[in-house]
Amino acid sequence: MADSSFDIVSKIDRQEVDNALGQTAREIATRFDFKGTGATIEWQGEAAIEITASADDRASAVLDVFKDKLIKRQQSLKILDASEPRPSGQQSKIGIALKEGITSEDAKKISKLIRDEGPKGVKAQIQGDELRVSSKKRDDLQAVQQLVKGQDYEFAVQFTNYR
Repeated sequence: MADSSFDIVSKIDRQEVDNALGQTAREIATRFDFKGTGATIEWQGEAAIEITASADDRASAVLDVFKDKLIKRQQSLKILDASEPRPSGQQSKIGIALKEGITSEDAKKISKLIRDEGPKGVKAQIQGDELRVSSKKRDDLQAVQQLVKGQDYEFAVQFTNYR
């Protein structure tokens, strides 16, 4: 019988993030506590978002609303790399970078974890910014998924390509 396998990846669902951003923009346009603060949230290129408001606390409040919208859309907050509010003229800005992909160091950590604590006969191969895990037994693969889910990494983890 052929080996079963799956991939461990860290990807961003751009459509869901865009939807959350749109919902946040609509909410801050209608909420009373954001009236007159000039609060905005918008894309800055492909993998960055910028929040602008008249004060640091208002910019942080917009970030909190955005995080709530992401959670409601089942997106991990680990994809966000938000900076501290910084003054920019009369306004305060927060830059948010979106993190995607697994670095080679993180892939090595996961691979070592699978070798050390995972079931015997499970192989993990690093393939670019993802990790392919294979085994003859599907039960072993499910055990590896539970093991990886139980760890707290600095990045979002998804399992794809299960076969």
